[in-house]
Amino acid sequence: MDNIEFSAEEKSEIARKVQLYFREELEQDIGRFDAEFLIDFFAEEVGAYFYNRGIYDAQAVISKRTDELSDALYELEKPTKHSK
Repeated sequence: MDNIEFSAEEKSEIARKVQLYFREELEQDIGRFDAEFLIDFFAEEVGAYFYNRGIYDAQAVISKRTDELSDALYELEKPTKHSK
């Protein structure tokens, strides 16, 4: 897996949310540099866990849809004298 990277706009928005969290929940003001430092830290140290969870969730959705598609195709099958 490549490093998790965000566009400048994404990083700015995430930093704003980190700053807001620190202010509202921890009653601490942190600068944008500190917020971006935290983002980089979490992306590097725990980002893979979130990434993998997303992969697992996507696999589950695809598997479910594949099963549904298989069932739908089976319902379209016409009866014949010969079995599969």
